[in-house]
Amino acid sequence: MKLYRNLKISQKALLLHKMRTLLALLGIIVGVSAVIIMVAIGNGARHEIVSQIEAMGTNLIIINAGDVRTFTGRQQIRGKVTTLTLQDAKTILRELSSVEAVVPVQAKKIKVKFNNYSTTTSIVGSMPNYPWVRNFNTVSGWFFSDRENRVSMRVAVLGQSVVENIFDNRDPLGSVIRIGKVPFQVIGVMEPKGVDMYGTDQDDQIFIPVNTALRRVFNQEHIEAIYLQIDRQENMASTLTGVKTILRQRHRLNQGDKPDDFIIQSQTDLIAAQEETSNTFTTLTASIAGISLLVGGFGILAVMLLSIRERRREIGLRMAMGARQKDVRIQFLFESAILSLGGGIIGIFIGISGALLLEYLAAWSISISLFTILLSFCFSLMIGLFFGVYPAHKASLLDPIVALHSE
Repeated sequence: MKLYRNLKISQKALLLHKMRTLLALLGIIVGVSAVIIMVAIGNGARHEIVSQIEAMGTNLIIINAGDVRTFTGRQQIRGKVTTLTLQDAKTILRELSSVEAVVPVQAKKIKVKFNNYSTTTSIVGSMPNYPWVRNFNTVSGWFFSDRENRVSMRVAVLGQSVVENIFDNRDPLGSVIRIGKVPFQVIGVMEPKGVDMYGTDQDDQIFIPVNTALRRVFNQEHIEAIYLQIDRQENMASTLTGVKTILRQRHRLNQGDKPDDFIIQSQTDLIAAQEETSNTFTTLTASIAGISLLVGGFGILAVMLLSIRERRREIGLRMAMGARQKDVRIQFLFESAILSLGGGIIGIFIGISGALLLEYLAAWSISISLFTILLSFCFSLMIGLFFGVYPAHKASLLDPIVALHSE
Protein backbone atom coordinates (compact mmCIF):
# COMPACT_ATOMS: atom_id res chain seq x y z
CA MET A 1 0.00 0.00 0.00
CA LYS A 2 2.79 2.42 0.93
CA LEU A 3 4.64 1.53 -2.30
CA TYR A 4 1.57 2.31 -4.38
CA ARG A 5 1.09 5.62 -2.54
CA ASN A 6 4.70 6.59 -3.16
CA LEU A 7 4.29 5.72 -6.82
CA LYS A 8 1.19 7.93 -7.16
CA ILE A 9 2.90 10.85 -5.43
CA SER A 10 6.00 10.46 -7.61
CA GLN A 11 3.93 10.25 -10.79
CA LYS A 12 2.00 13.39 -9.90
CA ALA A 13 5.17 15.32 -9.01
CA LEU A 14 7.04 14.32 -12.17
CA LEU A 15 4.13 14.94 -14.53
CA LEU A 16 3.58 18.37 -13.03
CA HIS A 17 6.63 19.59 -15.00
CA LYS A 18 6.68 17.42 -18.12
CA MET A 19 9.41 19.30 -20.01
CA ARG A 20 11.74 19.29 -17.02
CA THR A 21 11.16 15.56 -16.52
CA LEU A 22 11.73 14.87 -20.23
CA LEU A 23 15.04 16.72 -20.20
CA ALA A 24 16.15 14.74 -17.16
CA LEU A 25 15.21 11.50 -18.93
CA LEU A 26 17.00 12.50 -22.13
CA GLY A 27 20.52 12.06 -20.80
CA ILE A 28 19.74 8.55 -19.53
CA ILE A 29 17.97 7.62 -22.77
CA VAL A 30 20.84 8.81 -24.96
CA GLY A 31 23.45 7.14 -22.77
CA VAL A 32 21.77 3.73 -22.60
CA SER A 33 20.84 3.64 -26.29
CA ALA A 34 24.31 4.79 -27.38
CA VAL A 35 26.04 2.13 -25.28
CA ILE A 36 23.80 -0.62 -26.68
CA ILE A 37 24.31 0.51 -30.30
CA MET A 38 28.09 0.94 -29.97
CA VAL A 39 28.60 -2.42 -28.29
CA ALA A 40 26.32 -4.11 -30.86
CA ILE A 41 28.40 -2.63 -33.70
CA GLY A 42 31.65 -3.67 -32.00
CA ASN A 43 30.45 -7.22 -31.33
CA GLY A 44 29.18 -7.52 -34.89
CA ALA A 45 32.51 -6.34 -36.28
CA ARG A 46 34.37 -8.81 -34.09
CA HIS A 47 32.18 -11.73 -35.22
CA GLU A 48 32.61 -10.65 -38.84
CA ILE A 49 36.39 -10.53 -38.52
CA VAL A 50 36.55 -13.93 -36.84
CA SER A 51 34.35 -15.49 -39.54
CA GLN A 52 36.54 -13.95 -42.27
CA ILE A 53 39.70 -15.34 -40.67
CA GLU A 54 38.12 -18.77 -40.24
CA ALA A 55 37.00 -18.63 -43.89
CA MET A 56 40.69 -18.44 -44.87
CA GLY A 57 41.02 -22.06 -43.79
CA THR A 58 41.06 -24.18 -40.65
CA ASN A 59 44.12 -24.73 -38.45
CA LEU A 60 46.09 -22.42 -40.70
CA ILE A 61 49.66 -21.12 -40.35
CA ILE A 62 50.92 -18.39 -42.67
CA ILE A 63 54.62 -17.87 -43.36
CA ASN A 64 55.54 -14.59 -45.09
CA ALA A 65 58.93 -13.58 -46.40
CA GLY A 66 60.20 -10.56 -44.49
CA ASP A 67 63.31 -9.19 -42.83
CA VAL A 68 62.25 -8.45 -39.24
CA ARG A 69 64.18 -5.70 -37.46
CA THR A 70 63.49 -3.98 -34.14
CA PHE A 71 63.10 -0.20 -34.20
CA THR A 72 62.13 1.86 -31.13
CA GLY A 73 61.13 -1.33 -29.35
CA ARG A 74 58.83 -2.58 -32.15
CA GLN A 75 59.46 -5.25 -34.76
CA GLN A 76 59.13 -4.07 -38.36
CA ILE A 77 59.54 -5.69 -41.78
CA ARG A 78 62.38 -4.08 -43.71
CA GLY A 79 63.27 -4.52 -47.36
CA LYS A 80 62.59 -7.26 -49.89
CA VAL A 81 63.50 -10.82 -48.88
CA THR A 82 64.15 -13.56 -51.47
CA THR A 83 65.11 -16.48 -49.23
CA LEU A 84 61.73 -18.24 -49.00
CA THR A 85 61.57 -21.00 -51.63
CA LEU A 86 59.54 -23.97 -52.80
CA GLN A 87 62.11 -26.25 -51.18
CA ASP A 88 61.31 -24.69 -47.80
CA ALA A 89 57.70 -25.77 -48.24
CA LYS A 90 58.71 -29.32 -49.22
CA THR A 91 61.06 -29.61 -46.24
CA ILE A 92 58.40 -28.48 -43.76
CA LEU A 93 55.91 -31.01 -45.13
CA ARG A 94 58.49 -33.78 -44.99
CA GLU A 95 59.84 -33.12 -41.49
CA LEU A 96 56.73 -32.10 -39.52
CA SER A 97 54.15 -34.86 -39.12
CA SER A 98 51.52 -32.40 -37.83
CA VAL A 99 51.49 -30.55 -41.18
CA GLU A 100 48.85 -32.02 -43.50
CA ALA A 101 49.37 -29.70 -46.46
CA VAL A 102 51.64 -26.89 -47.64
CA VAL A 103 50.70 -24.27 -50.22
CA PRO A 104 53.48 -22.02 -51.52
CA VAL A 105 52.18 -18.75 -53.00
CA GLN A 106 53.65 -16.02 -55.16
CA ALA A 107 51.47 -13.16 -56.40
CA LYS A 108 51.99 -10.06 -58.50
CA LYS A 109 49.72 -7.59 -60.29
CA ILE A 110 50.03 -7.95 -64.07
CA LYS A 111 48.04 -6.73 -67.07
CA VAL A 112 45.73 -9.41 -68.54
CA LYS A 113 44.14 -9.29 -72.02
CA PHE A 114 41.35 -11.10 -73.80
CA ASN A 115 40.53 -9.90 -77.31
CA ASN A 116 39.95 -6.15 -76.95
CA TYR A 117 39.42 -6.28 -73.19
CA SER A 118 42.16 -5.81 -70.62
CA THR A 119 42.53 -5.40 -66.87
CA THR A 120 45.28 -5.36 -64.28
CA THR A 121 44.75 -8.09 -61.73
CA SER A 122 46.64 -10.19 -59.19
CA ILE A 123 48.27 -13.29 -60.65
CA VAL A 124 48.60 -15.96 -57.96
CA GLY A 125 50.96 -18.86 -58.48
CA SER A 126 50.00 -21.70 -56.20
CA MET A 127 49.52 -25.46 -55.80
CA PRO A 128 46.60 -27.78 -56.66
CA ASN A 129 45.65 -28.11 -52.97
CA TYR A 130 45.07 -24.32 -52.61
CA PRO A 131 41.23 -24.66 -52.73
CA TRP A 132 41.27 -27.28 -49.98
CA VAL A 133 43.57 -25.37 -47.63
CA ARG A 134 41.97 -21.95 -48.23
CA ASN A 135 38.30 -23.04 -48.48
CA PHE A 136 38.12 -21.48 -51.95
CA ASN A 137 36.57 -23.75 -54.57
CA THR A 138 35.63 -23.64 -58.25
CA VAL A 139 32.06 -23.14 -59.45
CA SER A 140 32.75 -24.20 -63.04
CA GLY A 141 35.55 -26.11 -64.71
CA TRP A 142 38.32 -27.39 -62.45
CA PHE A 143 41.44 -26.31 -60.60
CA PHE A 144 44.79 -27.28 -62.11
CA SER A 145 46.30 -30.65 -61.20
CA ASP A 146 49.69 -31.86 -59.89
CA ARG A 147 50.70 -32.90 -63.40
CA GLU A 148 49.82 -29.48 -64.82
CA ASN A 149 51.91 -27.84 -62.13
CA ARG A 150 54.79 -30.28 -62.48
CA VAL A 151 55.17 -29.70 -66.24
CA SER A 152 54.50 -25.93 -65.92
CA MET A 153 51.40 -25.92 -68.13
CA ARG A 154 49.87 -22.56 -69.03
CA VAL A 155 46.41 -22.99 -67.52
CA ALA A 156 44.46 -20.45 -65.48
CA VAL A 157 41.53 -20.34 -63.06
CA LEU A 158 39.74 -17.00 -62.90
CA GLY A 159 38.12 -15.12 -60.03
CA GLN A 160 34.60 -13.73 -60.50
CA SER A 161 35.75 -10.10 -60.82
CA VAL A 162 38.10 -11.04 -63.67
CA VAL A 163 35.26 -12.79 -65.49
CA GLU A 164 33.18 -9.63 -65.17
CA ASN A 165 35.99 -7.32 -66.29
CA ILE A 166 37.28 -9.05 -69.41
CA PHE A 167 34.56 -11.53 -70.35
CA ASP A 168 31.51 -9.40 -69.52
CA ASN A 169 30.13 -12.37 -67.51
CA ARG A 170 30.26 -14.70 -70.55
CA ASP A 171 31.47 -18.27 -70.04
CA PRO A 172 35.30 -18.06 -70.17
CA LEU A 173 36.04 -21.81 -70.13
CA GLY A 174 38.31 -22.82 -72.97
CA SER A 175 39.21 -19.23 -73.87
CA VAL A 176 42.82 -18.10 -74.17
CA ILE A 177 43.95 -15.02 -72.23
CA ARG A 178 47.32 -13.30 -72.15
CA ILE A 179 49.02 -12.73 -68.81
CA GLY A 180 51.64 -10.20 -69.77
CA LYS A 181 52.74 -11.71 -73.07
CA VAL A 182 52.21 -15.35 -72.14
CA PRO A 183 49.03 -17.13 -73.38
CA PHE A 184 47.02 -19.18 -70.87
CA GLN A 185 43.97 -21.37 -71.35
CA VAL A 186 41.09 -20.82 -68.92
CA ILE A 187 40.11 -24.12 -67.28
CA GLY A 188 37.99 -22.95 -64.33
CA VAL A 189 36.21 -20.17 -62.45
CA MET A 190 36.40 -19.72 -58.67
CA GLU A 191 33.40 -19.23 -56.42
CA PRO A 192 32.69 -15.61 -55.32
CA LYS A 193 34.55 -14.88 -52.09
CA GLY A 194 34.14 -11.11 -51.60
CA VAL A 195 36.45 -8.75 -49.74
CA ASP A 196 38.73 -10.10 -47.03
CA MET A 197 39.45 -8.46 -43.65
CA TYR A 198 42.26 -6.39 -45.22
CA GLY A 199 39.92 -4.89 -47.84
CA THR A 200 41.34 -6.95 -50.72
CA ASP A 201 38.96 -8.20 -53.41
CA GLN A 202 39.53 -11.97 -53.33
CA ASP A 203 37.64 -12.35 -56.61
CA ASP A 204 40.06 -10.10 -58.52
CA GLN A 205 42.65 -12.87 -58.93
CA ILE A 206 43.85 -15.37 -61.49
CA PHE A 207 45.31 -18.66 -60.23
CA ILE A 208 48.03 -20.45 -62.18
CA PRO A 209 50.44 -23.29 -61.29
CA VAL A 210 53.27 -22.00 -59.12
CA ASN A 211 55.96 -23.59 -61.31
CA THR A 212 54.49 -21.88 -64.36
CA ALA A 213 54.29 -18.58 -62.48
CA LEU A 214 57.92 -18.65 -61.32
CA ARG A 215 59.43 -19.82 -64.62
CA ARG A 216 57.27 -18.23 -67.32
CA VAL A 217 55.60 -15.20 -65.76
CA PHE A 218 57.59 -13.83 -62.80
CA ASN A 219 61.03 -15.16 -63.82
CA GLN A 220 62.18 -15.79 -60.25
CA GLU A 221 62.86 -18.63 -57.82
CA HIS A 222 61.69 -17.19 -54.48
CA ILE A 223 58.13 -17.03 -53.17
CA GLU A 224 56.39 -14.59 -50.84
CA ALA A 225 54.29 -16.89 -48.64
CA ILE A 226 53.61 -20.46 -47.57
CA TYR A 227 50.27 -21.61 -46.13
CA LEU A 228 50.34 -24.61 -43.80
CA GLN A 229 47.38 -26.66 -42.67
CA ILE A 230 47.97 -28.72 -39.55
CA ASP A 231 46.06 -31.74 -38.33
CA ARG A 232 44.84 -30.45 -34.94
CA GLN A 233 44.60 -27.13 -33.13
CA GLU A 234 46.42 -28.71 -30.17
CA ASN A 235 49.55 -29.05 -32.32
CA MET A 236 49.64 -25.37 -33.27
CA ALA A 237 52.30 -24.28 -30.75
CA SER A 238 54.69 -27.18 -31.42
CA THR A 239 54.27 -26.76 -35.18
CA LEU A 240 55.09 -23.05 -34.97
CA THR A 241 58.29 -23.89 -33.07
CA GLY A 242 59.20 -26.61 -35.56
CA VAL A 243 58.62 -24.36 -38.59
CA LYS A 244 60.81 -21.62 -37.11
CA THR A 245 63.61 -24.10 -36.36
CA ILE A 246 63.52 -25.57 -39.88
CA LEU A 247 63.52 -22.19 -41.64
CA ARG A 248 66.33 -20.77 -39.51
CA GLN A 249 68.44 -23.85 -40.28
CA ARG A 250 67.70 -23.75 -44.00
CA HIS A 251 68.34 -19.99 -44.22
CA ARG A 252 71.57 -20.32 -42.18
CA LEU A 253 70.38 -17.96 -39.45
CA ASN A 254 71.66 -20.04 -36.52
CA GLN A 255 75.20 -18.69 -36.89
CA GLY A 256 75.24 -15.65 -34.63
CA ASP A 257 72.28 -13.65 -33.46
CA LYS A 258 70.70 -13.09 -36.87
CA PRO A 259 67.05 -11.97 -37.03
CA ASP A 260 64.41 -14.06 -38.79
CA ASP A 261 63.92 -13.34 -42.48
CA PHE A 262 60.34 -14.62 -42.28
CA ILE A 263 57.19 -13.89 -40.30
CA ILE A 264 55.03 -16.71 -38.96
CA GLN A 265 51.39 -16.08 -38.06
CA SER A 266 48.85 -18.61 -36.94
CA GLN A 267 45.12 -18.33 -37.38
CA THR A 268 44.86 -18.15 -33.59
CA ASP A 269 47.23 -15.16 -33.50
CA LEU A 270 45.23 -13.34 -36.17
CA ILE A 271 41.94 -13.90 -34.36
CA ALA A 272 43.43 -12.81 -31.00
CA ALA A 273 44.96 -9.66 -32.51
CA GLN A 274 41.79 -8.66 -34.33
CA GLU A 275 39.61 -9.37 -31.30
CA GLU A 276 41.90 -7.28 -29.09
CA THR A 277 41.67 -4.36 -31.51
CA SER A 278 37.90 -4.71 -31.80
CA ASN A 279 37.45 -4.98 -28.01
CA THR A 280 39.57 -1.87 -27.45
CA PHE A 281 37.52 0.09 -29.97
CA THR A 282 34.23 -1.15 -28.51
CA THR A 283 35.29 -0.33 -24.96
CA LEU A 284 36.42 3.15 -25.98
CA THR A 285 33.24 4.02 -27.87
CA ALA A 286 31.01 2.52 -25.17
CA SER A 287 32.87 4.51 -22.50
CA ILE A 288 32.39 7.72 -24.44
CA ALA A 289 28.70 6.91 -24.86
CA GLY A 290 28.49 6.13 -21.14
CA ILE A 291 29.50 9.69 -20.30
CA SER A 292 26.04 10.80 -21.36
CA LEU A 293 24.69 8.58 -18.58
CA LEU A 294 26.59 10.74 -16.10
CA VAL A 295 25.13 13.81 -17.79
CA GLY A 296 21.71 12.27 -17.31
CA GLY A 297 22.56 11.75 -13.63
CA PHE A 298 23.28 15.47 -13.22
CA GLY A 299 19.97 16.14 -14.93
CA ILE A 300 18.21 13.99 -12.33
CA LEU A 301 20.10 15.81 -9.57
CA ALA A 302 18.95 19.21 -10.90
CA VAL A 303 15.33 18.09 -11.26
CA MET A 304 15.21 16.68 -7.75
CA LEU A 305 16.76 19.80 -6.20
CA LEU A 306 14.21 22.00 -8.02
CA SER A 307 11.45 19.67 -6.92
CA ILE A 308 12.50 20.05 -3.26
CA ARG A 309 12.51 23.82 -3.59
CA GLU A 310 8.99 23.87 -5.04
CA ARG A 311 7.55 21.26 -2.64
CA ARG A 312 8.80 22.61 0.66
CA ARG A 313 5.24 23.13 1.96
CA GLU A 314 4.28 19.59 0.95
CA ILE A 315 7.33 18.17 2.73
CA GLY A 316 6.67 20.28 5.83
CA LEU A 317 3.00 19.22 5.91
CA ARG A 318 3.88 15.53 5.62
CA MET A 319 6.45 15.78 8.40
CA ALA A 320 4.03 17.75 10.59
CA MET A 321 1.47 14.94 10.15
CA GLY A 322 3.94 12.31 11.36
CA ALA A 323 6.10 11.43 8.37
CA ARG A 324 9.62 10.49 9.42
CA GLN A 325 12.84 11.65 7.78
CA LYS A 326 13.21 8.12 6.48
CA ASP A 327 9.85 8.36 4.70
CA VAL A 328 10.84 11.62 2.98
CA ARG A 329 14.18 10.17 1.87
CA ILE A 330 12.49 7.08 0.45
CA GLN A 331 9.95 9.23 -1.42
CA PHE A 332 12.58 11.29 -3.21
CA LEU A 333 14.81 8.29 -3.88
CA PHE A 334 11.74 6.63 -5.34
CA GLU A 335 11.24 9.55 -7.72
CA SER A 336 14.87 9.56 -8.87
CA ALA A 337 14.70 5.79 -9.38
CA ILE A 338 11.57 6.20 -11.54
CA LEU A 339 13.39 8.78 -13.67
CA SER A 340 16.43 6.56 -14.18
CA LEU A 341 14.42 3.37 -14.75
CA GLY A 342 12.11 5.13 -17.19
CA GLY A 343 15.06 6.53 -19.09
CA GLY A 344 16.77 3.12 -19.04
CA ILE A 345 13.75 1.27 -20.44
CA ILE A 346 13.20 3.83 -23.19
CA GLY A 347 16.94 3.86 -23.94
CA ILE A 348 17.01 0.06 -24.26
CA PHE A 349 14.09 0.14 -26.70
CA ILE A 350 15.71 2.88 -28.79
CA GLY A 351 19.12 1.19 -28.64
CA ILE A 352 17.81 -2.17 -29.88
CA SER A 353 15.68 -0.48 -32.56
CA GLY A 354 18.60 1.69 -33.67
CA ALA A 355 20.97 -1.29 -33.90
CA LEU A 356 18.48 -3.32 -35.95
CA LEU A 357 17.83 -0.30 -38.19
CA LEU A 358 21.56 0.09 -38.82
CA GLU A 359 21.81 -3.58 -39.71
CA TYR A 360 18.94 -3.23 -42.18
CA LEU A 361 19.84 0.10 -43.79
CA ALA A 362 23.65 -0.01 -43.73
CA ALA A 363 23.97 -3.82 -44.06
CA TRP A 364 26.32 -3.84 -41.06
CA SER A 365 26.94 -6.92 -39.01
CA ILE A 366 25.21 -6.28 -35.67
CA SER A 367 25.29 -8.44 -32.54
CA ILE A 368 23.07 -7.26 -29.67
CA SER A 369 24.34 -8.42 -26.30
CA LEU A 370 21.87 -9.33 -23.54
CA PHE A 371 24.63 -8.73 -21.00
CA THR A 372 25.12 -5.17 -22.32
CA ILE A 373 21.37 -4.51 -22.09
CA LEU A 374 21.20 -5.72 -18.48
CA LEU A 375 24.38 -3.84 -17.56
CA SER A 376 23.08 -0.59 -19.09
CA PHE A 377 19.77 -0.98 -17.27
CA CYS A 378 21.47 -1.63 -13.92
CA PHE A 379 23.93 1.22 -14.46
CA SER A 380 21.11 3.66 -15.26
CA LEU A 381 19.35 2.61 -12.02
CA MET A 382 22.59 3.11 -10.05
CA ILE A 383 23.02 6.55 -11.62
CA GLY A 384 19.49 7.53 -10.55
CA LEU A 385 19.95 6.31 -7.00
CA PHE A 386 23.42 7.86 -6.68
CA PHE A 387 22.34 11.29 -7.86
CA GLY A 388 19.11 11.04 -5.88
CA VAL A 389 20.76 10.45 -2.50
CA TYR A 390 21.80 14.05 -1.89
CA PRO A 391 18.41 15.64 -2.77
CA ALA A 392 16.60 12.99 -0.71
CA HIS A 393 18.85 13.60 2.28
CA LYS A 394 18.46 17.36 1.91
CA ALA A 395 14.65 17.05 1.79
CA SER A 396 14.61 14.91 4.93
CA LEU A 397 16.52 17.59 6.90
CA LEU A 398 13.95 20.35 6.29
CA ASP A 399 12.48 21.91 9.43
CA PRO A 400 8.69 21.37 9.23
CA ILE A 401 7.91 24.80 10.76
CA VAL A 402 10.21 26.61 8.32
CA ALA A 403 8.88 24.53 5.41
CA LEU A 404 5.22 25.30 6.25
CA HIS A 405 5.96 29.06 6.31
CA SER A 406 7.59 28.97 2.82
CA GLU A 407 5.73 30.27 -0.21
